[in-house]
Amino acid sequence: MHFVPVTPPALVESARGFDYVTADSAARRIYAAHTGSNALLVVNADNGKVVGQVEVGTMHGVAVDPQTGHVYTGNGLARSVSEVDPVSLNVLRTANVDGQVDAIAYDPVLHRVYADEDDGTHVYVVDTKTMKQIAAVPIPGHKPEYLAVDPQTHDVYQNIDNLGEVAVIGASALKVTRTFPTPAIQKNHPLQYDSQNHILLIGGKNGVLASYTTQGKLLGTVSIQPSVDQCSYNPTTRQIACAGSGKVTVVSVS
Repeated sequence: MHFVPVTPPALVESARGFDYVTADSAARRIYAAHTGSNALLVVNADNGKVVGQVEVGTMHGVAVDPQTGHVYTGNGLARSVSEVDPVSLNVLRTANVDGQVDAIAYDPVLHRVYADEDDGTHVYVVDTKTMKQIAAVPIPGHKPEYLAVDPQTHDVYQNIDNLGEVAVIGASALKVTRTFPTPAIQKNHPLQYDSQNHILLIGGKNGVLASYTTQGKLLGTVSIQPSVDQCSYNPTTRQIACAGSGKVTVVSVS
């Protein structure tokens, strides 16, 4: 599948690059972690124009609250999670956490942000009603990558790069309740959860995208480009787009 730009690329001043990107289909906006500018970048999804940037720190993770339209940011070296209004382009609140933040995931039912520690050993849990850290969950290994929340069970699935496994955090206990290996994958990075079919889609730096049940059963694999960093899943079309090595690969999930 080939991609054709619908608008010319928009230039953004930057000291260096970007990290995670997410789309808010309801608000028709794209949110990107503009790490090089210590900011959240807001883009109009329909015309490709940059709406603005909001300075939050060395941002990596990004998640949208579907109820308010606000954006949560994981602020890297700043050791914090912020809530941003993407319309007024203002930081509303910030929660300090115990370590550097990489990827984040949001549970809109429990009002929690889960933020994994960059090259660390914890997942920090922030209660977004109070914007306070309520837990620091120890995890196996020392290199967590992407994570996702099951909207039905509220379990959190955390990729562990250096161990080649997934750690499952229980929402009630706020601790790792089980782990399972992902032998098809080397250096786990992207992770997406298909909540309709209860399938985990996991990408590895070895150029493999694999699907697993939530109990760790391997369902299938497909070759993609190596050094993949992020994937984004569309549950309507059942397609997953994975970026890395200067390419985007789109895979249909059946």
